[in-house]
Order: sequence, then structure tokens, then C-alpha cells
Amino acid sequence: MAKRKTGRDVHGIVLLDKRQGVSSNQALQEVKRLFNANKAGHTGALDPLATGLLPLCFGEATKVSALMLDDDKRYLVTLQLGVMTDTGDSEGKVIAEMPVPALDNVRLRDCLAGFVGEIEQVPPMYSALKHQGKKLYELAREGKTVERQARRIKIYELQLIEADIEHGRLMLDVSCSKGTYIRSLAEDIGHSLGSCASVTMLRRTAAGMFGIGQAHTLAELQAMNAEQLQQVLIALDQPLLGMPEIALTAEQAERIRQGQRIRVVEAAAERVRIYSPECFLGLGEISMDGKLAPKKLFHLDSQTN
Repeated sequence: MAKRKTGRDVHGIVLLDKRQGVSSNQALQEVKRLFNANKAGHTGALDPLATGLLPLCFGEATKVSALMLDDDKRYLVTLQLGVMTDTGDSEGKVIAEMPVPALDNVRLRDCLAGFVGEIEQVPPMYSALKHQGKKLYELAREGKTVERQARRIKIYELQLIEADIEHGRLMLDVSCSKGTYIRSLAEDIGHSLGSCASVTMLRRTAAGMFGIGQAHTLAELQAMNAEQLQQVLIALDQPLLGMPEIALTAEQAERIRQGQRIRVVEAAAERVRIYSPECFLGLGEISMDGKLAPKKLFHLDSQTN
């Protein structure tokens, strides 16, 4: 027997400014209860240490979350040079301390410039990646270390915001591709400077098209009434606005809902957003023969866009 729903069908995206000290899943559950939503998910976890932008997807918007995982991200991060921990951040156990060589802004900026572009990065042991079916952080907590294969990532920008050279602290602004581990980047920067490093502060300031200025704290959401909470919801097609759009007639929309292919235009294969006269239907793909096929459809009884 299917589990009976006890909440509401809520469809849309909430931009949360996650506070420090809670996991992404805990933050998700807090907001899910606030909306009394049946279904919810987040788009890329933040460590408990980290704060900042955490997009939460509700209802049919959870179908968009996998696409949002591919979005580029931006972070503010503070590094403590001379200290290495088992987790790569200040919440871990100190496993090494090294002297910090004499530094100046020129040397720091030259070092950072070497990390801009496509680079190889080895994921940390304290990560959710899996090895033989088990998450790496679970193995790490058992005191085990396994070999991890380096992955290609891209650092678009790496700017020095502030340098407290006397105390070995650096604040950086990082714009990066999906799959980038800031803790690993911090450790690599520390080694490049002839020392070691760990993260003491991490704040996500952007994810894809969304910025931290659009986000709400839990306290702000808790202070809202039902109507205000509804207004906070972002339409689930917003993260997809970079894709081309096709408007269908009512008849065409009904055929797409039934899974049929329809001729729309002569065009190369292309992923597009599909709209009926009333609402956003989902995603489709145009084949070389100019026919549109449904690829991911959304079922919105209560439209939010």
C-alpha cells in the first residue's frame, strides 16, 4: 500500500541562506516542515561548517535538481595557513602543523593565478563520493584511506580578498565548476605556498543564475505568513531559462502530454523548454527531422509560475 501523503503539494524553488552548524539535509527538513510540503530535495550539499546559498526544490521542482547540480558555484573562503586537519577544515582533528614562509601579495597572487583554468583535483576522503558502495567519509571515520582518482575541474576566478600575512590567514573569492572541493583547493594552495592549509570559513554566494542576495534565512522564513511563503517560491522553469523556448498550441500540448512526437520546426537536435497556452510543460528535444519529443514533463496541479 502506498504511503499516504500528510502534507501539501508544493511546487517551486526556495533559496535558503543556510546557517552554520547544520547539515544540508537538516536545513532542508526544517524548511520542508515550514511549508508542510510532501516532497523536497536540495541541489548540492554544503558542509555543516559552511553557510550560504542552498537552493531547495519542492514537488515537481525536484525534477530540476539534477540539472542544477551541474551549475557553476561561487564561494567566499578563509584559509588558515600552517595547519592541516583530517577533514580539511577547522572542524577536523589537526594532523600537521608547518611553518608559513615569508609571503607578500605578489607571491600570493602569483600562486593563485596558477590554479585558474582547468586543473586536476583529488577529492578529499571526507566527501560523499563512494568507494565500493561505501561513502568516503564513512571510511575516513573508520580511519581508512583509499586511493582517489584525480578529476578535471575548472576554476574561473580565484581572487585574493584579504590577507592577514602575520597570522597566516587568507580570504579568497572562488568561482568554479561543479565537482570542485574547496577544502582540497585550500590544501593545494597551502602546499603550493610551501606550507599547508585548512578552511576556517566557507560561504556559498552563488549557484548558477541565483545569488545570495536572493536567499532567505530560516528565521526570515519562519516570520512569514502562508501568503508570503507562497510568494517566496521561485517557478521551477527559472533555472532553465538558458534553454530555448517553444510555445505549443493546446492540441500540440495534449499530444506531448501523451508522449507523442510532433513536428514543430526544421532544426538540429536541441533541448528546449516547452510551454502550453496555460503553463510550463517541461523539457523536450528537437531531432534532426524537426520533430519535438518530450523528455521530462512536469505535472503541476497547482501552478507556481
